[in-house]
Amino acid sequence: MAGRRRLGRQFGWLWASYAVSAYGSGLGFGALPLIAVLVLHAGPAEVSALSAVGPAVGALIAVPLAPWVEFRRKRPVMIMMDLARLAAMATVPVAYAFGWLSFVQLLVVSALVAAAKIAFNAAGGAYLKALVRPDDLLVANARFESTNWSSIAVGPPLGGAAIGLFGPVTTVVADALSYLLSALGIIAIRGQEEAPRRTDKSPVRVGALLDGWRHILGHPGLRALYLNQLLVGGLIMATEPLLAVLLLRQLGFPPWQYGLAFAAPCLGGLIGSRLARRVVARFGQHWVFRTVGTLRAIWLIGLAFVRPGVVGLVTVMAVELAIIINMSLYSPVLATYRLEHTPEHLVARTLSAWSIGQQASIAVLTALAGLLADVTSPRTALTVAGLLILTTPLLLPREDQTPQHEPEPSRSHS
Repeated sequence: MAGRRRLGRQFGWLWASYAVSAYGSGLGFGALPLIAVLVLHAGPAEVSALSAVGPAVGALIAVPLAPWVEFRRKRPVMIMMDLARLAAMATVPVAYAFGWLSFVQLLVVSALVAAAKIAFNAAGGAYLKALVRPDDLLVANARFESTNWSSIAVGPPLGGAAIGLFGPVTTVVADALSYLLSALGIIAIRGQEEAPRRTDKSPVRVGALLDGWRHILGHPGLRALYLNQLLVGGLIMATEPLLAVLLLRQLGFPPWQYGLAFAAPCLGGLIGSRLARRVVARFGQHWVFRTVGTLRAIWLIGLAFVRPGVVGLVTVMAVELAIIINMSLYSPVLATYRLEHTPEHLVARTLSAWSIGQQASIAVLTALAGLLADVTSPRTALTVAGLLILTTPLLLPREDQTPQHEPEPSRSHS
């Protein structure tokens, strides 16, 4: 079983750092929009801007960071990004305590945290590839995936209770402290990290900013998976605010049922992530991409048929459970394939490009879905999103585009 495979003490510290950060973020899930509503009395447009514009600006900030991350030791970069997120998040409770909190500050914090997260994940992916054996990459990614989903299942309900008991900035404090603990865990990793080697000593050229996208779009398998992921991830995330309006405002679901509808299905992420290694061993990566990639897309349309009462609650939970099981099985396989088919000198830029594109897609599709909901209704916008996502399997790669493995090319000038 993947869960019993030993990957060593160094990976254990990396996993522990990821876990404490993930659970801190789970506790603080939606904290900034909630503070905007409860403390600053922000309206729907401001809350939407905080959810979409902040991460989109963060993605833009992350573009020039990618080459900087690529050509440095990854552990110090990860520590620096954790401390940057700690500093940014810590300004919120301080400003709240002194009565200085503003919407602009929340927007800036959202952007900085998003940029630091992209840089951290890029460095972390490159470090993981150097830390574990190629045969263990899928096991490692599956463990990260299961941790992520369990944190989403547990964190938001506990965070909501903490806010009710201790005030609106409580979970922000917990999230900030989790970044400190994550940094300490990464510091605890022993062993000398090899400095990235460059074939020239010239400053990083402007074109290096785009090398990640060049690699993705020049590789048939990665290109197909990337375009598919942009649409699938963007459309799924675009339905979240629509569903919140539909369930809470139009169908009258109490907040605890709304939270339960999203938290409980996240336990399905433990199922999918633990199955990933067995499924790949039996059917292969391509089968996962084609079959599970298709199964991710067929359930979203069910949200358009949600009705009031227990039946509606069960419908939402069933749809979310089906999506999450397939996503949690698919995602570690995708992450592993991406690392296997990216040369070492391009890993950070490729992962940054992937994350930046995903953030931009989510921001654009969320904004378009919101506009459509304003013109028509949330249910109509959910229907359109559900129908559009049914076309995304057409973008999945053919078998000849996803070879099981290919030798890593020699280093080129970067």
